[in-house]
Amino acid sequence: MKKGLSIVLGTVIALSLAACGNGATTAPKSAESTKPAQTTVKKYTFGTDATFPPFEFQKDGKYIGIDIDLINAIGKEEGFEVEIKPMDFKGIIPAITAKQLDGALAGISITDERKKVVGLSDPYYQAGLSLVVREDNTTIKTPDDLKGKVIAIKKGTSGAKLAEEYGKKYGATIKHFDDSPSMYQEVANKNADVTIEDFPVISYKIAVDPNSKLKIVGDRLDSDFYGIAVSKDNVELLDKINSGLKKLKANGKYDEILSTYMGKSTK
Repeated sequence: MKKGLSIVLGTVIALSLAACGNGATTAPKSAESTKPAQTTVKKYTFGTDATFPPFEFQKDGKYIGIDIDLINAIGKEEGFEVEIKPMDFKGIIPAITAKQLDGALAGISITDERKKVVGLSDPYYQAGLSLVVREDNTTIKTPDDLKGKVIAIKKGTSGAKLAEEYGKKYGATIKHFDDSPSMYQEVANKNADVTIEDFPVISYKIAVDPNSKLKIVGDRLDSDFYGIAVSKDNVELLDKINSGLKKLKANGKYDEILSTYMGKSTK
């Protein structure tokens, strides 16, 4: 009887010790505690004018071009994600100042006027404006030939500002449009005599579209530089962009992007 009681008591004690543990046994970790710590990647929204090849345009439902590839490459270098928001060029700067966009790439010329309202990156492309006429036009070769002519221009661009100056100086009529294709068509249809467009953009347009009916005349009218615009108080993003630009120029990615759209000889 005593022996049986001893066995029972021993079993109870052993079970009690197993239940209480001795400090060496720990409860299994929860599934949540075994997950690696998640790092939050910042996402920035950049506006662009998707009718501005080769810098930004839509193909097969995707936005591509020099500017699109460039900002995505910068984001990869600097550890942030990019969201592209297409819009009319004239609305881009106001959208940045209203904090509806973090930044923008859209062939934005660096000007003192724009520097007053947005932050602008280091220059990433030297462009310049050109006079563009219908291919059979032989009367316009320089700005002095614009007397009494009709100039088609896209709203909010550097070309528009120059066109306004020519309008006052030469008595030219200015017709404003929201996008580049409409502006080009106005000249091709002989409803306007000339337009003013960024040299690399119109060069690309004429090269890839044999039916454009357009040609470039004369020398470049100026020599402006493109920059990436951000909210004026977003110093962190501007620093990342400038840092990324330097890295891309150093590692050859910048030249690779340009060559994809413009060939190796055009910068």
